[in-house]
Amino acid sequence: MAGRRGAMSGNVTGIVVRLKLSLLRNGLRQSGGRRAAYIASAVVVLLFAVLQLLGLIMLRGTAHADSLVVLLVAVLALGWAVMPLFFPGGDETLDPTRLVMLPLRPRPLVRALLAASLVGIGPLFTLCLFTGSVIAIARGGAAYAVGVIGVVLALLVCVALARAVAAANIRLLSSRKGRDLAVLSGLVIAIGAQVVNFGAQQLGSSGLDRLDPAADVLRWVPPASAIGAVESVSQGSYGTGALQLALSAGALVALIAVWSRHLTRLMTSPDGSTLQTATTAAVRERSSTGLARLLPAGRTGTVMERSLRYVWRDPKTKAAWVTSLAIGLLVPLFNAMQGTGSIYFACFAAGMLGIQMYNQFGQDTSAFCMVAMTISSPRDAYVELRGRALALLLITLPYATLVTVLTTALLGDWPRLPEALGLSFALLGAMLATGAWTSARFPYSIPQEGYKNVAPGQAGLAWISIFGGMIAAALLCAPVIAVTIWLNVAEGGGTWTWLLLPVGAAYGAVLTLLGLRLAAPRTAGRLPEILTAVSKG
Repeated sequence: MAGRRGAMSGNVTGIVVRLKLSLLRNGLRQSGGRRAAYIASAVVVLLFAVLQLLGLIMLRGTAHADSLVVLLVAVLALGWAVMPLFFPGGDETLDPTRLVMLPLRPRPLVRALLAASLVGIGPLFTLCLFTGSVIAIARGGAAYAVGVIGVVLALLVCVALARAVAAANIRLLSSRKGRDLAVLSGLVIAIGAQVVNFGAQQLGSSGLDRLDPAADVLRWVPPASAIGAVESVSQGSYGTGALQLALSAGALVALIAVWSRHLTRLMTSPDGSTLQTATTAAVRERSSTGLARLLPAGRTGTVMERSLRYVWRDPKTKAAWVTSLAIGLLVPLFNAMQGTGSIYFACFAAGMLGIQMYNQFGQDTSAFCMVAMTISSPRDAYVELRGRALALLLITLPYATLVTVLTTALLGDWPRLPEALGLSFALLGAMLATGAWTSARFPYSIPQEGYKNVAPGQAGLAWISIFGGMIAAALLCAPVIAVTIWLNVAEGGGTWTWLLLPVGAAYGAVLTLLGLRLAAPRTAGRLPEILTAVSKG
């Protein structure tokens, strides 16, 4: 009987692994573009993994290399834990609810899914880094033997951690609100990139010994403890190494137990899709929000409310805003904290948010047909564009001001605050003007499914709209930039730089009004073309 169960478990494992390979293969067969993108991304990831492996090997014999690799393993484990929350659609086998109708027991299913999780670019990338970490710090045959065990344990802990997190949150991730978690990926990537950049610069100036305090703690935290055991054995501390390996093994057992418990619950308990509840069946009346009462009356207020609702509710629009807000804040502040920044970097915030004015109608997708039905004249188009611009200004003006003030405070360069604010306001006005015009002249569709932001065949339109508009905005700001340079260079001109704040604000307002006026007739005259372009996704 036990042999039969073992054979069944082996069959389940093989079937699930083949299923994973079939899903990957069939996904690549859908289109040549998707196949080319996957191959290109795989080549880039593997090349980066090889370079990281060589870099870790070159660290062999370097002081404090053990602290670096322990921290690296801990960061990788954190990435494995959070990626299922941000990219739930990246691996279809992460969703165990697809298997609930099959006669499978949790234990064989756990083993099968664990084996399937080891198939892919991510596990291979992680394996390369863990192998390089062991080579960098191992000294002696015993250390290498422990390293082999440590690499396997660390990799299995990472995979089991990702699976346990996905299983614990699968009900959330499979819902619409749960999929909106993906919008945070832009924020995490933006913050992570700046933190890594800041940390690398600090390490380059002060050395790897700055990592020792954190590494002393993390070397006892699985799965970093599995790699920390290699360093312990290299130093002759066999008992310490065995304890660190035991911690990782215990963590693996605990994660598998948690994963198995969640699998059992998912495969045996009903969810909202199978139960008719009074709350889901009832129709709830929603009153107008407090925001609507604060906005102007008429079409302008209606357009503003609709635009702000898109920012809050539409996943693609929300993702774009979250990313722009994060990058616009982090770039000037991190450069200021490093002592290498300039107060003019604060204009980055206005530039990042000004991009949101581009392709205004593409953000509506097929729903733009309802908007188009209300536009019968250039006046209607002007009011529509004005409402969208005002909704954007409601967020960007205080945000750009806040970023500029924070950057000035970090740099201690308060005399330049007026000119930096003036430049930010002028740049924002120029981008609103060019964004309104390019939205009518070069509209393109934004697919609602997946992570693409441009429909196939419209990439050229997107490039022209965004980058062409940004170049035009920079040229429109040239007069304010020239006056700023002249006042800072001319003798005695520094006493008049405060005038750049009202001048920049007025110049930006004039540009915005002119851009809306010029874009309105084009919008009204090209409604059929715009509707066709934005409805392709």
